[in-house]
Amino acid sequence: MSVEKAIQRLLDGSDARAVRVSATSWRIERRPAPARVARAVPPPQRAPQPRAREPSNATVAAAHDEIVVTASKTDLPYSHFAGVVTKLDGGDLAFGGERGMDSILSRTATVSSTHLGSGRNKLFIRGIADSSFTGPTQSTVGQYLGDIRLSYNAPDPDLRLYDIDNVEILEGPQGTLYGAGSLGGIIRVVPKAPDPREMTVQAIAGLSITQHGDPGGDIATIANLPVGDDGHALRLVGYMLTDGGYIDNPLRGQNDVNRVHVRGGRGTFRFEAGDDWTVDFGGIYQAITSDDAQYADKDGPPLTRASMIEQNATARYGMGSIVVMKDWGDLYFQSSNAFIDHRLFERFDASLPATQSGNGGGGGAGFATGAVDVERLFAPIEVVPMSDVPRVLDQHNATRMFVSENRLSRPYHDGLGWVVGASFIDNRARQDREYAYGSLRAILPGVTNRVTEFTGYAEATVEVMPDLIAAGGLRLSHARLGGEAEGVSFALAQANRATTASRNETDLLPSFSLLATPLHNVRLYARYQEGFRPGGLAVDGNFVRRFLNDQVRTWEGGLRFGDKGQSLLDASISISHSRWRNIQADFIDSTGFPTTANIGDGRITSLSGAIAIRPTDALTFELGAVYNHSRVDDLSPQILPVYDAAPARLGRIPNVASHAVRGSVNYATVIGDEDFRVNGWANYVGPSRLGIGPVLGESQGDYVDTGLAMRVGNERRGLSLTLTNLFDSRGNRFSLGTPFVEGNEGFLTPLRPRTLRIAVDVAY
Repeated sequence: MSVEKAIQRLLDGSDARAVRVSATSWRIERRPAPARVARAVPPPQRAPQPRAREPSNATVAAAHDEIVVTASKTDLPYSHFAGVVTKLDGGDLAFGGERGMDSILSRTATVSSTHLGSGRNKLFIRGIADSSFTGPTQSTVGQYLGDIRLSYNAPDPDLRLYDIDNVEILEGPQGTLYGAGSLGGIIRVVPKAPDPREMTVQAIAGLSITQHGDPGGDIATIANLPVGDDGHALRLVGYMLTDGGYIDNPLRGQNDVNRVHVRGGRGTFRFEAGDDWTVDFGGIYQAITSDDAQYADKDGPPLTRASMIEQNATARYGMGSIVVMKDWGDLYFQSSNAFIDHRLFERFDASLPATQSGNGGGGGAGFATGAVDVERLFAPIEVVPMSDVPRVLDQHNATRMFVSENRLSRPYHDGLGWVVGASFIDNRARQDREYAYGSLRAILPGVTNRVTEFTGYAEATVEVMPDLIAAGGLRLSHARLGGEAEGVSFALAQANRATTASRNETDLLPSFSLLATPLHNVRLYARYQEGFRPGGLAVDGNFVRRFLNDQVRTWEGGLRFGDKGQSLLDASISISHSRWRNIQADFIDSTGFPTTANIGDGRITSLSGAIAIRPTDALTFELGAVYNHSRVDDLSPQILPVYDAAPARLGRIPNVASHAVRGSVNYATVIGDEDFRVNGWANYVGPSRLGIGPVLGESQGDYVDTGLAMRVGNERRGLSLTLTNLFDSRGNRFSLGTPFVEGNEGFLTPLRPRTLRIAVDVAY
């Protein structure tokens, strides 16, 4: 028999259990009192903790333990969940080096992103993508750290994933439980909780060498510190990373200009208040500084760009949170509260090519086209040819958000699980822009948007008969929307141009699903879900106008075979169709600046599948694929005039590959007294388009990304080696360079060249 089965046989009849702590090691510990199936890891007897919302990396050897979908808010076993869930282990994400959101993207076929730069990207799931820009519109993907929402209408903060238990990705709209901003799905990152049982300290240090570029390095420290004897504990994470640049700028005589620096940390203090009440006080801060942009000229030498200025960017993210939990055994209460401050500065090159002195009909990106008429803006004071003077566009985005959610739930057991809750969000986002032409500066119109949302929701999961489970829920949201223009001249305001707006919106979002088990290890499901985003204000040229809320309705069906992670073979396939009304999109207006509007209606059909094979206990093969077919089929009348093509030529929704395939192999064995693990992967990202329309239909994608990682060591120490982009391919992840330069179709964003990282980790 296998080692796992042998150990379990040895422990039969005792009050002990085996917990796997590595590929070849187990820990024998006392078995706690029987726990509900919803608990991934039972609490220790010495210092009772609230129900483990964050499962540990250890896998309990007992056969009855299941994967639990904690993002369902009812701790629903995966075998009872009607939908597509991807659960990534925190140890797997850290294996081979911490890469933030890129670690998640490389392990899933259905999640995609723009590639403007770390801290500046937009995420998409299952083909629900609005545009290339980050503007006033809310993200189509809900991002959470534990139960705290990370952002509202800001880009992905790209928090580094050190000391993470797991990541759960729920595909499709999740409006009933998660509300606005979950049109495509949610990504929930679950950090490790403070542990009052023992003190641990871990350090990680790595050095990386990038072909054709500069070296980089990373260092991180993780500490868990029990405080007193009453179950209190403090957990701290700190890190510093530098990614070497690899883009040269011969026009300025600079090499490897796009170096990126990341500094950050996270802390959580767990206070056991007694009577099963627990309070977590947490804080996060991270700063990302990009020395220059990471795009290149498509027609120039490889990995080069001729730019007159440095296009630096800085993203700063801060959060303070208080989470209160109470466990009554069959009922669980949680109150999650946080204040978020998120700031982003971006500098774009808006210089004319040296061969031009006029303003042509250039490119842009998103859903519309245009070029910035800077010559007209500065014509009264022009003294030199405009092509000889660098021009920059500086953009500042500042978001402040307060979120609070309170819920009472009954974790699923004995055929019933439910959750009821209420949430409050207050979000204020301000965007300012400034043009600089030589020593001259001009303030451009900006905008401030405010959203205050009150929500109540409920969902229940019931076993209506043996092998048939039904779930249904409702969410009622009331939002107060307001906004005002910044920097609009008095003359324009007097010309009856709206510079302020406010209104109320009320939305009811239902959901319903059925899951049947007609055969052993075979599950069929059907699901209906909705999602929405409130409207707001956007700058359009020198004016401000309003955009409406949009809504997605999705029908989904699928089949799953086998028990994920536990059987020789498990597989799944799903198909979904979404109807997207009043699509909110950030795009380039007729003057060349980002703006937002409702561009019309669209439809998306997505087919995805995954399979995992485990021929031995040490070897695992995984394969996943997705196919997306999307269309903008009914343009809004206010958008149609900016296109020269008929609607039939508009094409699919941008920034989502028509198809993608991911494969990986994982092998673990023993060499002497040390564990040895190797993981290899290859991801093919199919073709997509930067935007829609005859000019913005620039192709991107159609590349293969590869990697190989290995580690030898044990729990206390280890040596790792990682090699990414094995074939040193260029590819084109994103065709947007700068939206303010004519001929924007001449840009591409290459893959990071072949990079070797060597790292050591130690733990005490």
